[in-house]
Amino acid sequence: MILTSVEKKGLFKKFGKSETNTGSTEGQVAVFTHRIAHLTGHLKTNRKDFVSQRSLQILVGKRKSLLNYLKNKDIERYRAVIKELDLRK
Repeated sequence: MILTSVEKKGLFKKFGKSETNTGSTEGQVAVFTHRIAHLTGHLKTNRKDFVSQRSLQILVGKRKSLLNYLKNKDIERYRAVIKELDLRK
């Protein structure tokens, strides 16, 4: 995975309001989105990598459940995250 600790801190600072707030829903969704983009690029060149394909499906499911939680908890935060990460929902 090409996500260094510096990039991860940057994502949490941007979406989680603090570098140390790694448990925030917005920060977790941002990290999952970055990892999903990386795995998608990997699978475009390695079509038969079924382990990575399964990992991608698991990440998408986790991100979906976090987004559903955020939508039920606070719709404005949900809309802001969707808009900033350019996700279609």
